[in-house]
Amino acid sequence: MFKTPMHEKRRVCVIGAGTAGLCALKNSLQAGLEAVAYERGTDIGGTWIFSEEMPKDQYDEVHSSMYEGLRTNLPKEVMGYPDYLYPSEIKESFITSQQVLDFLRSYADHFKLRPHIKLQHEVIRVRPRLNDWEVYVWDHKNNTCDPVYYDFVYVCNGHYTEPDMPDIEGMQLYEGQQMHSHLYRKADKFKDQSVLIIGAGPSGMDIANHVRQAASHVYLSHHLNATPNTTFMGNVTQKPDVKRFTKSGAVFKDGSSESFDHVMYCTGYEYSFPCLSTDVGIQVIDNFVQPLWKHCVNINNPTMSFIGLPFNVIPTQIFDMQVRFTLKFYTGQRELPTREQMLADLEKEQGERWDCGFYNRKKAHQMGERQFDYYNELASMAGIENIKPVILKLMKDCGKKYIFNLDTYRNHTYTIVDDENFIKTPL
Repeated sequence: MFKTPMHEKRRVCVIGAGTAGLCALKNSLQAGLEAVAYERGTDIGGTWIFSEEMPKDQYDEVHSSMYEGLRTNLPKEVMGYPDYLYPSEIKESFITSQQVLDFLRSYADHFKLRPHIKLQHEVIRVRPRLNDWEVYVWDHKNNTCDPVYYDFVYVCNGHYTEPDMPDIEGMQLYEGQQMHSHLYRKADKFKDQSVLIIGAGPSGMDIANHVRQAASHVYLSHHLNATPNTTFMGNVTQKPDVKRFTKSGAVFKDGSSESFDHVMYCTGYEYSFPCLSTDVGIQVIDNFVQPLWKHCVNINNPTMSFIGLPFNVIPTQIFDMQVRFTLKFYTGQRELPTREQMLADLEKEQGERWDCGFYNRKKAHQMGERQFDYYNELASMAGIENIKPVILKLMKDCGKKYIFNLDTYRNHTYTIVDDENFIKTPL
């Protein structure tokens, strides 16, 4: 498959220095490879960096989606890396974004990663050559752009930067303010205003709870089968999907109509890889990144891997596991399947998803209950350590709490007793 033997390939390019990029860098270095992480921002941490920055014009891109007052919707006990946990001094399980950022910085310091991270260096183009990768890096401080050559590429640029906006009739007709949750920062922007929030995922529910404390009224539009608990939000009214917008509001699919001052779309994000050339061999169609083997390895150019695409998962743990999985192949300890075998495996996995009624390319990387089989697959196939059973049990205990117990689910702390057991204690 490769003209140069796998064990002789040495240099690793990591795109991004957020949660995924840091563990890709750390594990690559520990595997004996030369590795560099390029981060276009001024600090490590990716989306966990809070900034009140807003776009300067329609072409400007804002990286962070972090908003004031955010607390995690997963406990810190499942958010650590397998070999680096949150400090026991933090008593709360559901922590602030600043505490997550502090943890990522301490991870980088503990494993001495900073000398291998180039801040304010943006990867602007990646293209395959005969035996390696040509990576053009823009040094923002010196305003230079030069090619660097690598044997492997880890794409860790995150997927909370490019908003996924719905296409609803009348959006251009509506005369109020419209924004995506990507640009939400503070609730006081909506003081004494009426707001329509579209989407009841983790962000939609949490932002509704923030905004309703400043707004005069909040309408929460969604198509969940089970009704979220909003009884503690006295000024929130649940509505079905929007059928069409009017000049002052919207008509909903149940025939009802409301007027409001603002619309906020909590409708998720698009996978976007603007630095990858077309000959990388990757397409994104309706948020289905393809063709990938095991949701990470580029089948057309297997020395490139994407870390962190699956969602409804245990984020940090799966990032680390995907990196350890791919490194077994990149260091020659395991042999990659042929292109035909990887394509057949992808087709089989997607066929199973479609057979289960999930014929929706936007959900091609959604895991949910499937994540546990996925972890087992990666562990057995590459001979790597699996995620500890206690982490999986704890994750299951937290499932959907942000929808049905938003007012109370953070009022507990978790203590991991051993690899199998945890204790849940009320605050």
